[in-house]
Amino acid sequence: MSFHSISAQLADTWPCWIVTVTLVVAAVIDGLKLKVPNWITFPMIASGWAYSVLLSPYPGWEGFFLSLIGTAVGLAVLLPAYAVGGMGAGDVKLMAGVGAWMWGTVTLYAFAVSALVGGVIAIGMVLWKGAWNKHKNQFWSILNEIATVKDPEKLAEIAAERKPRMFLLPYGIPIAIGSIAYFAWTGMLG
Repeated sequence: MSFHSISAQLADTWPCWIVTVTLVVAAVIDGLKLKVPNWITFPMIASGWAYSVLLSPYPGWEGFFLSLIGTAVGLAVLLPAYAVGGMGAGDVKLMAGVGAWMWGTVTLYAFAVSALVGGVIAIGMVLWKGAWNKHKNQFWSILNEIATVKDPEKLAEIAAERKPRMFLLPYGIPIAIGSIAYFAWTGMLG
């Protein structure tokens, strides 16, 4: 491959590469600290909006509207889990950042792959710890709480009480793996 063809390919795929690098950094930090910091998520969202307005294939209001839809999709897919205490706010904002850059449809598919990856990782973690029965019972207890309590604030309170006893999954890792896998599978990375 020549330098010219590589640079031409990068000119077409650089937004996806920015998201990819940001996701890798966020996943590493989340893996180490169990937190995706605001200094990653807020600039990711704001720069996605700016890209969409200024440099996207649909600059101006149309790009901004598409970016806002993507941001809303990113928030919407993880906000229910956050509302009941099953996920951190940084994970939700990270997915919103993906949406700001990649817009609605790509974000929805990236989330779907991320959810599958998260499920596989969670099952692997539980099996590795040898705590299948504990977590199976906890899973059914959480589903029962969601079905019976129905108040998001009360569910979040219950989840906060349970959190110290849980084996936590830094969800920035599945978001990164799932999103990047989707980008690569669809040829978005070049």
